[in-house]
Amino acid sequence: MIEVTIPGYKNVEIKHVVLDYNGTIACDGKILEGVEEAFEILSDKLQIHIITADTFGKAKDELSNMPVSLSVLSQNHQANKKLDYINNLGAELTVCIGNGRNDRKMLKKAVIGIALIQEEGASVDTLMAADIVCKDILSALKLLVNTRRLIATLRS
Repeated sequence: MIEVTIPGYKNVEIKHVVLDYNGTIACDGKILEGVEEAFEILSDKLQIHIITADTFGKAKDELSNMPVSLSVLSQNHQANKKLDYINNLGAELTVCIGNGRNDRKMLKKAVIGIALIQEEGASVDTLMAADIVCKDILSALKLLVNTRRLIATLRS
């Protein structure tokens, strides 16, 4: 678990990080460089969950040696299914990271929602639902490794 007091914002306890796959930790189905190493570091403190429709059919193989839980969702009602997933974990203990429109509800509900703008771009609805916007996945994951960055970004 990670505990952070963010002045003028809130006290945060984080047990889970939930990430989208394509556009977030992968591009065209292939894991982005540095993600596996970041997961190894974070897995000592957090449970890492990947939820995806697996558009390219590569998620299971790409994640097979990583300390993550993988959930593959059907194509229908993905935004609601992602929201249900984090509600079952405890949204108040969960950081969510994504870029697609189907990520907007989970980012809005999570204790901290992080939107990314990478190769696939990002949905404006998702950007507006996020607490933080990062330029890439490694920058987002480093916020959880060095929590003073969270404080610097979110304090008021």
